Amino acid sequence: MATPPDAAARPEDWIGLVRNLRRWRRADERAPHKPLLMLYALARFQQGATELPFSTAEVHLRRLLDEFGPPRPTHPGYPFHYLVNDGVWEVRRGDGAPGSPGAEVGKLRAAEAVGSLAADLRADLTADPGLAARLAWTILESAFPPSLHAEICAEVGLDLTPVGPGEAAWPAWSAERRVRDAALRAQVLDAYACACAFCGYDGTLGRVPVGLEAAHVRWWAYDGPDELGNSLCLCSLHHRLLDAGVLGLTGDLRIAVSGSFRGRGPAAARAVADL
Repeated sequence: MATPPDAAARPEDWIGLVRNLRRWRRADERAPHKPLLMLYALARFQQGATELPFSTAEVHLRRLLDEFGPPRPTHPGYPFHYLVNDGVWEVRRGDGAPGSPGAEVGKLRAAEAVGSLAADLRADLTADPGLAARLAWTILESAFPPSLHAEICAEVGLDLTPVGPGEAAWPAWSAERRVRDAALRAQVLDAYACACAFCGYDGTLGRVPVGLEAAHVRWWAYDGPDELGNSLCLCSLHHRLLDAGVLGLTGDLRIAVSGSFRGRGPAAARAVADL
């Protein structure tokens, strides 16, 4: 079990804990369950909720996992129970007894389980109003591709606005990566002649490419390198569809479409099925 930071080391050591949440992993897949629960809990804390009954959180976590989780059966009991081991989360039963009854949804419901951010973390979030945004940025950067950040924040209701004059909108450790991202984008767009590798879109505004992005084949959050060999030039739509798992690449570099994707009109067919 991870140990919460000592009082003398807080609050910035919380950054290290959330950046290194222990997650189930298989090959290139890392479960997003704990990061999604942490983002949801931080958003609820911003909104004044310090305790999260499982009966309430279950609905929201299911929706988050359906939208941003892996394409396999999963349930919200796992993060609600196991996040305790990372030192940032607590669970008690409805009768006040400490501890989680287990990861099974039925047990959590029957025990009327209630989760909350760790007490010391709540105290530091209260003392430092900007800490919630810094923690959220850290989780987003370490667990999800940038194309999903805005949607995740909107879905959970996170406010990432800096709260103090001169405060950065993201943690200092990510600034260097953002500089690398800009340099890599220029390199990738040049290599692909400023055209989407999937659909050929090559729009410009004047002489400036618009709606084209450098997409990682393997996410940086999953140890994908920031280099041309791990990148594609994609339009904004196909970048989002790649990161969402709608589109992928086979071993012989053919475009693959998820069997779970459904499109009702000809536009979806042109954008996905006909590639």
